[in-house]
Amino acid sequence: MSRQADIAILDAEGTRAVIDELADVLTDCAAGGASVNFMHPFSHADAKKYFEKVIPDIARGETILLGARLDGRLVGTVQLGLDTPPNQRHRADVKKLLVHRSARGRGIGIGVALMQHVEAVAKTHGRTLLTLDTASAEAERLYRRAGWPRLGAIPDYAMWPGGGFCDTVIFWKKL
Repeated sequence: MSRQADIAILDAEGTRAVIDELADVLTDCAAGGASVNFMHPFSHADAKKYFEKVIPDIARGETILLGARLDGRLVGTVQLGLDTPPNQRHRADVKKLLVHRSARGRGIGIGVALMQHVEAVAKTHGRTLLTLDTASAEAERLYRRAGWPRLGAIPDYAMWPGGGFCDTVIFWKKL
């Protein structure tokens, strides 16, 4: 029998309540080499500071944060950025799809489930076009399987956490 993750929207208060768990996921992903805007050395305290900066965006309704729990433990998260200019209220940005390495490759599909949920949430907010970017080949495969067209790559757009440039691939999806 396959297990499923429980996925829920975290409001500002809920985010504060699980900030250590969110920081654990982010720290693990960065330690695993994910190019998610942070450079080594990157600590649990750095990850907490990041999510503390996200909380006001959540409170203002500019960002929606989803969390995925497996066996009571937060193992994944994704954000939907709704803070777009007036002429782009039809679209949103998917940001920081993070799945703890211990929860990957176990046939549970936490990344796919988070993407399905974030797409559904975007629809409820009237968003019909989503965009995202990634430097991860593993994430690229996930997005392609989820029906996201690949727009193209920007060479040397970002850096890996340990240094060195990486290309960033842009994906989009019409809902």
